[in-house]
Amino acid sequence: MLDHCSISHKGGIVLWSRAFTPTASQIASSPASPVNSLIREALIEGRTTEKYEKDGYAVKWTFVNDLELIFVVAYQRILQLTYVEDLLTAIRTLFVKLFEPFLATFVASLHAMNAGKLSTPATSKGVTPTIWDFSKAFEGWDNMFDKLLRTFEEKAAQERRSRIRPPVSRPVATELSTPPSDDQSTIPSQTASDYLDEQQISRNVHALKSRLRGRGGRRGGRGLGRVESGSGRESHPNSDSDTPSRSKRKAKAKEQRKWGESAPSETDMAALDFSMDKSSADGNGRSENLDLDALVDQTSLGTRTEDGLYEIKDWEFGKGSSDFTDAVISQALKANGVASAPKAQSSTSSLGALGSLFARFTGSKVLTEDDLKPVLEAMKQHLMKKNVAKDIADKVCEGVGEGLVGKKIGGLQTINAAVRVALSNSITRILTPKTSTDLLLSIRTKLNSPLPSTQQRLPYSMTFVGVNGVGKSTNLSKVAFWLIQNGFRVLIAACDTFRSGAVEQLRVHVRNLSMLGVDGATDSKGRVELFERGYGKDAAAIAKEAITYAKDHDFDVVLIDTAGRMQDNEPLMRALAKLVAVNNPDKIIFVGEALVGNEAVDQLTKFDRALRDFSAASGGAGKGRGIDGMLVTKWDTVDDKVGAALSMTYVTGQPIIFVGTGQTYTDLRQLRVANVVQAILSD
Repeated sequence: MLDHCSISHKGGIVLWSRAFTPTASQIASSPASPVNSLIREALIEGRTTEKYEKDGYAVKWTFVNDLELIFVVAYQRILQLTYVEDLLTAIRTLFVKLFEPFLATFVASLHAMNAGKLSTPATSKGVTPTIWDFSKAFEGWDNMFDKLLRTFEEKAAQERRSRIRPPVSRPVATELSTPPSDDQSTIPSQTASDYLDEQQISRNVHALKSRLRGRGGRRGGRGLGRVESGSGRESHPNSDSDTPSRSKRKAKAKEQRKWGESAPSETDMAALDFSMDKSSADGNGRSENLDLDALVDQTSLGTRTEDGLYEIKDWEFGKGSSDFTDAVISQALKANGVASAPKAQSSTSSLGALGSLFARFTGSKVLTEDDLKPVLEAMKQHLMKKNVAKDIADKVCEGVGEGLVGKKIGGLQTINAAVRVALSNSITRILTPKTSTDLLLSIRTKLNSPLPSTQQRLPYSMTFVGVNGVGKSTNLSKVAFWLIQNGFRVLIAACDTFRSGAVEQLRVHVRNLSMLGVDGATDSKGRVELFERGYGKDAAAIAKEAITYAKDHDFDVVLIDTAGRMQDNEPLMRALAKLVAVNNPDKIIFVGEALVGNEAVDQLTKFDRALRDFSAASGGAGKGRGIDGMLVTKWDTVDDKVGAALSMTYVTGQPIIFVGTGQTYTDLRQLRVANVVQAILSD
């Protein structure tokens, strides 16, 4: 059992600590603490010993030089804890992976303070406790540490039990089919479960023998266990389950559908409608005994504020999720990430670096291009691994390098830390929206704006564009769910008149949205409708009719679904630009995939340029319009490789409004810049 574990900065600031016994808790802050003795007698003096003992305690430690952190574990010397070194390495890996952006910013602030950038000594004296709230910054770390420690302790306990467990001798059976005798004294180590296992083995062996006999008794047979007699062929099942399974397969034969050359009637169409179970549906097409709560993921639902606004749940990159915690811990426990480097070499080199740091608390270095070149190259490769487009990674790293050349860094700061902080600031600046992303405010502003008495207010319209298969229709329905929950009446315009099933897909979405409750109501019927004119029609004309219909029937928002098209298809891009020019939507939202990678740059650039050029040539109220924002789908398929968000924002300069996950209406979540920066910079 451990007595003490702590994570501290090399300057003496304790970031996190845990005492496991009352005695360890009492002496943790005293001069007699083993950790304090370690720092005084071993670290500052530059001893290279790998093991330190003090007052009956054994102390082990490891470092992270880039972030200037010390990880220390203390335990009773009499205990033989074999997992301490692996535990230390796993703690270091997990802690840095989770909190590296915060730690880099914290270390940079300490360097700035040490360089005298703060106004007065009194201010610098109290800067750490007033500015840095470690309990909030490292929220959730206690639970992860407990799970990590429990994993190592259970593994060590299993190893101890396996070493002290005596071998179990079992009698060798002379005949597998012979049942055990009633005299249990002859087999003292055999339990009921062991006997059942032997019975199962016996049955399997006999079945195998019979199959082999059947295979050798004839030639050209179709299956095992068939024998030929003089009068004909007989079939003997190989097991008890053969005959029922064959009969079931015959009983479940697919019914042949009848297709005719004439147009199908309404009866034929109803027979071919497999979108719901007709046996449990009422006359309106609804299922009578359908449990809506079971179909909606309640954990991903948003929250309602005091003002009655429905806020979508933020995307936290697995924060608080046990699945994410297990995944991160399992990565920390991998052999290549935990104990790949030799421990003695790591300890010696780290200790030497620490000694040199304590020896030169003052001093500075001016960064040159040669200093930054290898670090920036590594950063560029890291960004590309995170799914950032190559051109964007080159430009981002180039901008970071230009800002750091000639900069003076403190003696305690490494070049890697300086580049990481600058890169974090650069990514944050790129991802921070330049315009408002509050769609609810924009909608209410337009709906409440004063108009002349002769005019009727127009609904707020949003057009969803993008390439094929990115999820425009599905995520349009998620946006509709969010708007319905905030009290708006939504009209969905089916302007994808090319893809087969596009209108039917939206019809199913509208039907499901109508069944979901709003503000305690049993359903939201009347709050959402579908406007469609079939296939093969002009999409721009259908969108115009939909907006007119929404204006006449008091709808608040019109969501226009368009057909997917490749960015190089000029005729289709001209048709999309015509829709924009004729209807002048309030928002043009590009729907892209989180896993698109380098293709994001080409897609967004050509979509934006084609819309601006072709809509200007078409004339109309919406001439010269480009993309106003992005919706990134399939966000849950890339883990922390979310570099597509950086690529999309860099190319257009427009914000990412939503990210879509899963296939439900409730899994459309808002994007937080800090979370994306943390995911991109994480290892």
